[in-house]
Amino acid sequence: MLYRMKTSYDIRAGNAHHMYHPMIDPKVVQAYPPLIVDRADGVYIFDIDGNRYLDTVASLWNVNVGHNRREVIDAIKAQLDKLAYYSTFQNTSNPPAIELSMRLMDMFKPEKMSKAFFSSGGSDAIETALKLARQYWKLVGQPNRHQFISLKWGYHGVHFGGASINGNPMFRNAYEPLLPGCHLTETPYTYRNPWHESDPAKLSNLCLNELSDLIQKIGAGHIAALVAEPVQGAGGVIVPDASYWPGMRKILDDHGILLISDEIVTGFGRIGALCGARAWGVSPDIMAMAKGINSGYVPLGATLVNERIASAWEQPNVPAAMMHGYTYSGHALACAAANANLDIVTQENLPQNALHIGTYFQDCLKQLMKYSHVGEVRGKGLMAAVELVTDRVSKEMLLPPSAYIQTLVGTARREGAMIRVQGNRLILSPPLVFTHAHVDETLRILNIAFSAAENL
Repeated sequence: MLYRMKTSYDIRAGNAHHMYHPMIDPKVVQAYPPLIVDRADGVYIFDIDGNRYLDTVASLWNVNVGHNRREVIDAIKAQLDKLAYYSTFQNTSNPPAIELSMRLMDMFKPEKMSKAFFSSGGSDAIETALKLARQYWKLVGQPNRHQFISLKWGYHGVHFGGASINGNPMFRNAYEPLLPGCHLTETPYTYRNPWHESDPAKLSNLCLNELSDLIQKIGAGHIAALVAEPVQGAGGVIVPDASYWPGMRKILDDHGILLISDEIVTGFGRIGALCGARAWGVSPDIMAMAKGINSGYVPLGATLVNERIASAWEQPNVPAAMMHGYTYSGHALACAAANANLDIVTQENLPQNALHIGTYFQDCLKQLMKYSHVGEVRGKGLMAAVELVTDRVSKEMLLPPSAYIQTLVGTARREGAMIRVQGNRLILSPPLVFTHAHVDETLRILNIAFSAAENL
């Protein structure tokens, strides 16, 4: 019999030494070892020393129902007692995955969604959407439609397909050259745009005109789909005018181009509707979802296609195998967590709470305009950004490394809140179970943090 010696590891000593962290230079991690999060409950997280922090970012946009929800944990435990995992490759399935597919079709019946393809997260969901869009056009006899359009400042994950359509150079430069045939068009970003247009409706029209021109330049017969977020997340919570998505949908329909809605952040209630496209009155052809689908309890992504797209795979005598999939597609634990999570989303009407508390949240955040390095505060629902600038006249971005940003984040943490600054944007995306009291606590801490940063 073989015996293995039990080894004890010093967690504190090992912090930052053997683990790469996402979206950061490893040298920075070495210089500033990460906060070790040990447990969480509700809208709070606790470090290894027992210090409590208000989670104003829902971890990474995704813990929508809050941490340590017993309903989700109990569903995972119950599923573990029966089946933790079995592949869905060999024409096999499992009850939680089947239930989740049916539930999603019911939730997104207004958008005429018909089928779901499960994966392990948002980047997978986008990759799946891109591949299904290309295969769709091959199945319907238009194989030349293989190029994509996306919006500047958009973010669509870290796989090569998603990175190729990302609209922020920060997420592209280290990995170029990327996939050919991916084109960017202007996004309706009122604070920063080439026309210096601050009127949202006028800017929407300018952006739609540019989109039309780009389609003419590429040739509609070469374009598979346009990919966009209903509200851009990592790009800085860029909220379009209400005219933009309906106008975009019409242009795409006029040219026979598919619309892929990246709902990874906006799905399941964050901006006050069950999906972001619905908030703008638009039905996409394909939807990519993750994050709020099960609030991060077990990794999961989903790509939904509407009836029109699904019909391409149902043509008789047309070979249509999906040569695409993930080891963990339809993972039983992830789907069980999603079913319990979506029960909470529905029963507690979290989209409505996001709309109600989000209105109060957005109003309260406007008081931050009193600080000299705040250029703009914007958002929708429980999704907001505070744009940091060196001064308001030039609008020059206040970027890291910056003593101002270090002080802002460090002071907030010492006062008991986790906040996130990406580039020059303070991003706020709390759990959808936030209350008025939590908003007040957030603003109290932010005022302390901004005052400290301004007094450097």
